[in-house]
Amino acid sequence: MKLKNVFVIFAVLVCTTACTISYKLNGASIDYNVIKTITLDPFANRASYQWGPMASMFNNSLSDIYVRQTKLRQVKRDGDLQISGEITSYDQTNKSISADGYSSMVQLKMTVKVKYTNTKNREEDFDRTFSATREYDSSQQLSAVQEELVQQMIDDIVDQIFNATVANW
Repeated sequence: MKLKNVFVIFAVLVCTTACTISYKLNGASIDYNVIKTITLDPFANRASYQWGPMASMFNNSLSDIYVRQTKLRQVKRDGDLQISGEITSYDQTNKSISADGYSSMVQLKMTVKVKYTNTKNREEDFDRTFSATREYDSSQQLSAVQEELVQQMIDDIVDQIFNATVANW
């Protein structure tokens, strides 16, 4: 009986010290021993159609995701990771036509150009464009739905950028 107890205890100790479970809830795959800082240059709104708050909403959301989901320290320049870019377009187009010949749905589209530099692994650098769309009923005024739809598009694009830069998806 004693030999069986010793064997069980030994087996439990081996299993608990040999096996480790590692998971990340945020999806980031960063080696914090190598990558410690990030520089986020402000994104300017260079779209032909302008909506004043868009650039600041985008910049705040981009900064927030890296603060909330990583341990990276944000620095003004020369970060281990560097992200810059601009909002290149913000457009609305008629998406569908109703039976009376008028537009029934309008699509908003936002496009952002991003330059990403990883100073510790230059193979990960990229210049890429990210975009998102949202639709709204044409019976609504854009001014009534614009803030909510723009924030949804920003959240979508920021997630895409985060995944492309530090989540390696």
